[in-house]
Amino acid sequence: MARKAKKKKHEEHVDESWLVPYADILTLLLALFIVLFASSSVDQEKLDRMSAVFNQVFDGGTSFLEQPAPLESPNAESDQTPKTQQNSAYLKDQQELAQIKDSVDNFIAVHEMEGQFATEMTDEGLLVTIRDSILFDPGKAEIKPEYRQIAKELADVLVSNPPRNIIITGHTDNVPAGPNFSSNFQLSAMRAVNFAEILLQSNSNLDDRNFSTQGFGENRAVAPNDTKEGRAKNRRVEVLIQPLVTEDGSAVKNTK
Repeated sequence: MARKAKKKKHEEHVDESWLVPYADILTLLLALFIVLFASSSVDQEKLDRMSAVFNQVFDGGTSFLEQPAPLESPNAESDQTPKTQQNSAYLKDQQELAQIKDSVDNFIAVHEMEGQFATEMTDEGLLVTIRDSILFDPGKAEIKPEYRQIAKELADVLVSNPPRNIIITGHTDNVPAGPNFSSNFQLSAMRAVNFAEILLQSNSNLDDRNFSTQGFGENRAVAPNDTKEGRAKNRRVEVLIQPLVTEDGSAVKNTK
Protein backbone atom coordinates (compact mmCIF):
# COMPACT_ATOMS: atom_id res chain seq x y z
CA MET A 1 0.00 0.00 0.00
CA ALA A 2 1.49 3.22 -1.03
CA ARG A 3 2.19 5.78 1.67
CA LYS A 4 0.63 9.11 1.21
CA ALA A 5 3.10 11.89 0.93
CA LYS A 6 3.18 13.84 4.11
CA LYS A 7 2.31 17.38 3.46
CA LYS A 8 4.64 19.91 4.97
CA LYS A 9 2.91 22.21 7.40
CA HIS A 10 3.44 25.75 6.29
CA GLU A 11 4.47 28.21 8.91
CA GLU A 12 1.59 30.43 9.89
CA HIS A 13 1.90 33.89 8.17
CA VAL A 14 1.31 37.00 10.30
CA ASP A 15 -0.66 39.79 8.58
CA GLU A 16 1.34 43.05 8.98
CA SER A 17 -0.81 45.28 6.82
CA TRP A 18 -1.98 47.15 9.93
CA LEU A 19 1.50 48.61 10.35
CA VAL A 20 1.00 51.01 7.44
CA PRO A 21 -2.01 52.94 8.83
CA TYR A 22 -0.46 52.73 12.29
CA ALA A 23 2.68 54.41 11.04
CA ASP A 24 0.60 57.04 9.26
CA ILE A 25 -1.28 57.77 12.48
CA LEU A 26 1.97 58.16 14.41
CA THR A 27 3.29 60.49 11.73
CA LEU A 28 0.16 62.62 11.87
CA LEU A 29 0.20 62.73 15.67
CA LEU A 30 3.83 63.77 15.63
CA ALA A 31 3.02 66.49 13.10
CA LEU A 32 0.12 67.67 15.26
CA PHE A 33 2.26 67.95 18.38
CA ILE A 34 4.95 69.81 16.48
CA VAL A 35 2.37 72.22 15.08
CA LEU A 36 0.87 72.83 18.51
CA PHE A 37 4.28 73.43 20.01
CA ALA A 38 5.33 75.77 17.22
CA SER A 39 2.03 77.63 17.30
CA SER A 40 2.52 78.40 20.99
CA SER A 41 5.46 80.64 20.06
CA VAL A 42 4.20 81.57 16.59
CA ASP A 43 7.64 81.76 15.08
CA GLN A 44 6.96 82.45 11.41
CA GLU A 45 10.39 81.27 10.31
CA LYS A 46 9.92 78.00 12.19
CA LEU A 47 6.51 77.49 10.61
CA ASP A 48 7.95 78.05 7.15
CA ARG A 49 10.63 75.40 7.76
CA MET A 50 8.06 72.96 9.08
CA SER A 51 5.85 73.59 6.09
CA ALA A 52 8.66 72.64 3.72
CA VAL A 53 9.40 69.43 5.66
CA PHE A 54 5.77 68.36 5.79
CA ASN A 55 5.36 68.96 2.07
CA GLN A 56 8.19 66.55 1.44
CA VAL A 57 6.77 63.97 3.86
CA PHE A 58 3.34 64.10 2.27
CA ASP A 59 4.59 63.85 -1.32
CA GLY A 60 4.81 67.49 -2.04
CA GLY A 61 1.16 68.30 -1.32
CA THR A 62 0.17 71.83 -0.45
CA SER A 63 0.51 72.30 3.24
CA PHE A 64 -2.06 74.19 5.25
CA LEU A 65 0.91 75.84 6.91
CA GLU A 66 1.51 77.78 3.69
CA GLN A 67 -1.76 79.61 4.19
CA PRO A 68 -1.79 82.84 6.17
CA ALA A 69 -1.73 82.08 9.85
CA PRO A 70 -5.13 82.68 11.45
CA LEU A 71 -3.43 83.53 14.72
CA GLU A 72 -2.13 87.02 15.28
CA SER A 73 1.43 87.43 16.32
CA PRO A 74 1.90 88.02 20.05
CA ASN A 75 3.78 91.13 19.02
CA ALA A 76 0.86 92.43 16.95
CA GLU A 77 -0.68 94.22 19.88
CA SER A 78 2.60 95.74 20.96
CA ASP A 79 3.34 96.73 17.34
CA GLN A 80 0.04 98.57 17.12
CA THR A 81 0.27 100.15 20.55
CA PRO A 82 2.78 102.91 19.62
CA LYS A 83 0.66 103.94 16.63
CA THR A 84 -2.47 103.98 18.75
CA GLN A 85 -0.68 106.02 21.37
CA GLN A 86 0.55 108.44 18.70
CA ASN A 87 -2.97 108.96 17.35
CA SER A 88 -4.31 109.41 20.87
CA ALA A 89 -1.62 111.98 21.70
CA TYR A 90 -2.36 113.92 18.50
CA LEU A 91 -6.12 113.91 19.08
CA LYS A 92 -5.69 114.96 22.70
CA ASP A 93 -3.43 117.83 21.64
CA GLN A 94 -5.95 118.96 19.02
CA GLN A 95 -8.70 118.93 21.64
CA GLU A 96 -6.58 121.11 23.93
CA LEU A 97 -5.99 123.56 21.06
CA ALA A 98 -9.75 123.61 20.43
CA GLN A 99 -10.27 124.48 24.10
CA ILE A 100 -7.83 127.38 23.77
CA LYS A 101 -9.76 128.51 20.69
CA ASP A 102 -12.99 128.44 22.71
CA SER A 103 -11.32 130.57 25.39
CA VAL A 104 -10.14 133.12 22.80
CA ASP A 105 -13.58 133.18 21.16
CA ASN A 106 -15.13 133.82 24.56
CA PHE A 107 -12.60 136.61 25.16
CA ILE A 108 -13.60 138.16 21.80
CA ALA A 109 -17.31 137.88 22.57
CA VAL A 110 -16.99 139.42 26.04
CA HIS A 111 -15.22 142.46 24.61
CA GLU A 112 -17.50 142.58 21.54
CA MET A 113 -14.51 142.62 19.20
CA GLU A 114 -15.69 140.17 16.54
CA GLY A 115 -14.76 142.70 13.85
CA GLN A 116 -11.19 143.08 15.10
CA PHE A 117 -10.36 139.50 16.12
CA ALA A 118 -10.67 136.18 14.31
CA THR A 119 -9.65 132.62 15.18
CA GLU A 120 -9.01 129.67 12.89
CA MET A 121 -7.70 126.13 13.29
CA THR A 122 -5.02 125.52 10.64
CA ASP A 123 -2.55 122.75 9.83
CA GLU A 124 0.09 124.79 11.66
CA GLY A 125 -1.97 125.34 14.80
CA LEU A 126 -4.48 127.84 16.19
CA LEU A 127 -4.24 131.16 14.36
CA VAL A 128 -5.52 134.32 16.09
CA THR A 129 -5.71 137.35 13.78
CA ILE A 130 -5.86 140.88 15.20
CA ARG A 131 -6.57 143.86 12.98
CA ASP A 132 -3.81 146.37 13.58
CA SER A 133 -6.27 149.28 13.70
CA ILE A 134 -7.06 148.44 17.33
CA LEU A 135 -3.39 148.13 18.27
CA PHE A 136 -1.38 150.72 16.32
CA ASP A 137 -1.72 154.15 14.82
CA PRO A 138 -0.79 154.43 11.11
CA GLY A 139 2.94 154.18 10.55
CA LYS A 140 3.67 153.43 14.21
CA ALA A 141 4.70 150.28 16.09
CA GLU A 142 3.74 151.28 19.64
CA ILE A 143 0.56 149.68 20.95
CA LYS A 144 -2.17 152.17 21.75
CA PRO A 145 -2.44 152.70 25.53
CA GLU A 146 -6.20 152.03 25.55
CA TYR A 147 -5.64 148.52 24.15
CA ARG A 148 -2.82 147.41 26.42
CA GLN A 149 -5.34 145.89 28.84
CA ILE A 150 -6.82 143.85 26.01
CA ALA A 151 -3.36 142.47 25.23
CA LYS A 152 -2.83 141.61 28.90
CA GLU A 153 -6.09 139.66 29.09
CA LEU A 154 -5.19 137.79 25.93
CA ALA A 155 -1.87 136.82 27.54
CA ASP A 156 -3.76 134.94 30.25
CA VAL A 157 -5.51 132.84 27.60
CA LEU A 158 -2.18 131.88 26.02
CA VAL A 159 -0.84 130.20 29.18
CA SER A 160 -0.75 126.41 28.82
CA ASN A 161 0.90 123.46 30.52
CA PRO A 162 3.12 122.26 28.95
CA PRO A 163 3.88 125.59 27.27
CA ARG A 164 3.34 125.88 23.53
CA ASN A 165 5.46 127.66 20.97
CA ILE A 166 3.87 130.93 19.89
CA ILE A 167 4.80 132.85 16.73
CA ILE A 168 3.85 136.53 16.46
CA THR A 169 3.77 137.82 12.87
CA GLY A 170 3.28 141.39 11.67
CA HIS A 171 1.76 142.36 8.30
CA THR A 172 1.12 145.72 6.59
CA ASP A 173 -0.63 147.03 3.51
CA ASN A 174 1.30 148.49 0.56
CA VAL A 175 1.25 152.08 1.83
CA PRO A 176 4.82 153.27 2.58
CA ALA A 177 5.75 152.95 6.25
CA GLY A 178 6.60 156.62 6.73
CA PRO A 179 9.62 158.48 8.12
CA ASN A 180 10.05 156.33 11.25
CA PHE A 181 10.83 153.08 9.38
CA SER A 182 12.88 152.24 6.36
CA SER A 183 10.29 149.82 5.00
CA ASN A 184 6.99 148.08 5.68
CA PHE A 185 9.07 145.02 6.43
CA GLN A 186 10.73 146.80 9.36
CA LEU A 187 7.43 148.27 10.54
CA SER A 188 5.70 144.87 10.57
CA ALA A 189 8.62 143.25 12.39
CA MET A 190 8.67 145.92 15.11
CA ARG A 191 4.91 145.63 15.61
CA ALA A 192 5.29 141.89 16.15
CA VAL A 193 8.13 142.42 18.64
CA ASN A 194 6.24 145.05 20.62
CA PHE A 195 3.09 142.95 20.79
CA ALA A 196 5.09 139.91 21.95
CA GLU A 197 6.75 142.01 24.68
CA ILE A 198 3.36 143.21 25.95
CA LEU A 199 2.17 139.61 26.22
CA LEU A 200 5.30 138.48 28.04
CA GLN A 201 5.25 141.40 30.45
CA SER A 202 1.58 140.79 31.22
CA ASN A 203 1.91 137.25 32.51
CA SER A 204 4.97 135.76 34.21
CA ASN A 205 3.82 132.25 33.28
CA LEU A 206 4.67 132.97 29.65
CA ASP A 207 8.28 132.13 28.76
CA ASP A 208 10.08 134.14 26.09
CA ARG A 209 11.87 130.93 25.05
CA ASN A 210 8.57 129.78 23.56
CA PHE A 211 8.02 133.02 21.62
CA SER A 212 9.33 134.08 18.23
CA THR A 213 8.48 137.07 16.04
CA GLN A 214 8.61 137.82 12.34
CA GLY A 215 7.45 140.48 9.90
CA PHE A 216 6.44 140.14 6.25
CA GLY A 217 5.48 143.72 5.45
CA GLU A 218 3.06 143.79 2.52
CA ASN A 219 4.27 140.50 1.04
CA ARG A 220 1.53 138.21 2.37
CA ALA A 221 -1.62 140.14 1.67
CA VAL A 222 -4.95 138.44 2.32
CA ALA A 223 -6.94 141.00 0.31
CA PRO A 224 -6.30 143.41 -2.59
CA ASN A 225 -4.60 146.64 -1.59
CA ASP A 226 -6.56 148.71 -4.10
CA THR A 227 -9.45 149.33 -1.69
CA LYS A 228 -9.65 150.79 1.81
CA GLU A 229 -11.31 147.62 3.11
CA GLY A 230 -8.64 145.40 1.56
CA ARG A 231 -5.80 147.42 3.04
CA ALA A 232 -7.46 147.26 6.48
CA LYS A 233 -7.54 143.46 6.28
CA ASN A 234 -3.87 143.31 5.32
CA ARG A 235 -2.78 145.41 8.30
CA ARG A 236 -2.81 142.76 10.98
CA VAL A 237 -0.91 140.90 13.68
CA GLU A 238 -1.17 137.11 13.74
CA VAL A 239 -0.63 134.94 16.82
CA LEU A 240 0.05 131.31 15.90
CA ILE A 241 -0.29 128.87 18.81
CA GLN A 242 1.47 125.74 17.66
CA PRO A 243 0.52 122.15 18.49
CA LEU A 244 2.70 120.03 20.76
CA VAL A 245 2.24 116.84 18.71
CA THR A 246 2.27 116.35 14.94
CA GLU A 247 -0.18 114.11 13.13
CA ASP A 248 2.34 111.23 13.05
CA GLY A 249 2.65 111.38 16.83
CA SER A 250 6.08 113.01 17.04
CA ALA A 251 6.75 116.04 19.20
CA VAL A 252 6.86 119.41 17.49
CA LYS A 253 10.40 120.77 17.44
CA ASN A 254 11.15 124.30 18.47
CA THR A 255 12.58 126.00 15.38
CA LYS A 256 14.09 128.93 17.28
